[in-house]
Amino acid sequence: MNVVLAVDIGGTNLRQAIVEPSGAIIDEARCTLDLAHKTQAHGSSAVDLMLDAIEQSLTPAITRHHPQAVGMGFPGFFDDRTRRLVASPNLPYVHDLPLADMLAERLGLPVFMQNDALCAALGEHRFGAGQDVTNLLHLTLGTGIGGGLILHGRPWSGEFGMAAEFGHLRIRHGHEARPCGCGKRGCVEAYASATAIQAIYQERTGRNLDAQAVHARALTGDEDALNVWREAGFSLGMAIAQCIILLDIHCATLSGGLTGAWYMLEPAMREALESELIPPQRNHVSIMLSRLGERAGILGAAVLATKGLTDS
Repeated sequence: MNVVLAVDIGGTNLRQAIVEPSGAIIDEARCTLDLAHKTQAHGSSAVDLMLDAIEQSLTPAITRHHPQAVGMGFPGFFDDRTRRLVASPNLPYVHDLPLADMLAERLGLPVFMQNDALCAALGEHRFGAGQDVTNLLHLTLGTGIGGGLILHGRPWSGEFGMAAEFGHLRIRHGHEARPCGCGKRGCVEAYASATAIQAIYQERTGRNLDAQAVHARALTGDEDALNVWREAGFSLGMAIAQCIILLDIHCATLSGGLTGAWYMLEPAMREALESELIPPQRNHVSIMLSRLGERAGILGAAVLATKGLTDS
């Protein structure tokens, strides 16, 4: 059977699936790797530890199903010309590596890698809510905020693999703008990520609750919680408007844990789009929830592997 092994790696978890060309998933698994902690704790040996952990996690599925290739979404920037991982913001010791080639040698299979958010965009474009569009902006809303671009039906990673760093579009300026983990102030990630929602709610109420708990508070009518979610939606809308103005893209899809509060985010998001877009663009924008949910990245990694085999 012509199948590929699709992998979606985060700082904490690894999800993998055996996927047919149609997008059908015939086997699926998830495990905890906690790569962020391992790379911080072991410094220069982090790369070997990371490779060992990934190899051990994938070997059983390779042995059972004999896939033709591995496609992998990874939290980092990839230079398409050299196939090297340029950097991984959450894994500081993992940079400037031929990571795909290193894994291919260990696994005995071709490995094709790309940024995790771009893989999610690929999956959504091929199998999800973006199937019928030529150009797509896909956003992943979670602990941070990621973005992936499909332009003229093809993934666009930029000249050095850093395109669509949506979370670091600035929507506020000046010293009063909220600080972001990237070192700047005013990034949308500092206003609309799960981390930001927790921090802002704590500042206003003194209660240290994660985003899921803030959502639960909003459901009870807690006005502070409701306002935090509304403001997050408006912030997302402001940043989406910047992308539309720059690229003239008229379709955006969203996935990730925060989309569980979509009905709180969406009205303010659309209000911001109405406010920020130039008039001719306002009636031509489609903002949709992912149809694939957590599987967007997995299915995008499968697309990556299949295309990599075809192009080889």
